[in-house]
Amino acid sequence: MDLAVVKYSGEKTGRNISLSSDVFGIEPNDHAIYLDVKSYLANQRQGTHKSKQRNEISGSSKKIKKQKGTGGARAGNIKNPQFKGGGRIFGPQPRDYSFKLNKKVKDLARKSALTYKAKDNSIAVIEDFNFEAPKTKQYLSLLKALSLGDKKTLLVLPESSKNVVLSGRNVQNTKVITASQINTYDVLHAEHLILAESSLEKINNLLTA
Repeated sequence: MDLAVVKYSGEKTGRNISLSSDVFGIEPNDHAIYLDVKSYLANQRQGTHKSKQRNEISGSSKKIKKQKGTGGARAGNIKNPQFKGGGRIFGPQPRDYSFKLNKKVKDLARKSALTYKAKDNSIAVIEDFNFEAPKTKQYLSLLKALSLGDKKTLLVLPESSKNVVLSGRNVQNTKVITASQINTYDVLHAEHLILAESSLEKINNLLTA
């Protein structure tokens, strides 16, 4: 599949670039996508939720009433979970939600996501660029030049560029990453993918190594 390469100003360069069929033209695997997205979202969870059990509540450990003869249910100390202010039964505890996913499955998922974008004609390739200074206005001009001002976009750069990242940081519905950070969730979450020309080679090397 060939795509026209344009400048970040929106002007045509007159050049085309070919997308690798091994990365952008495979048979998509939906189950691999599901597993990779599930893994990505699980890894974002802090897992720091915590509630106190009865052995962590401060309070007297004295039995509050005699066992029998009161007409009510037996009761232990004030930290009993059935009393107000008592410990919580089976409450949440800190845990790690992440789980391991094989590299081949992750690569297949990413290639499947990129293939879907290619089939939907939702990929734009622009010449490598950089901003002289962080300016949100410049980033908005880039999106406008590509007619993507109202779309959710993902810009993939070959290397990290502080000025470009800072320029796009406050723009809604857009994200800037490097080729080495590309992942299934971000690709599918974006309506349109903007690839810097040099990032294509890095993506190919990353997913076909």
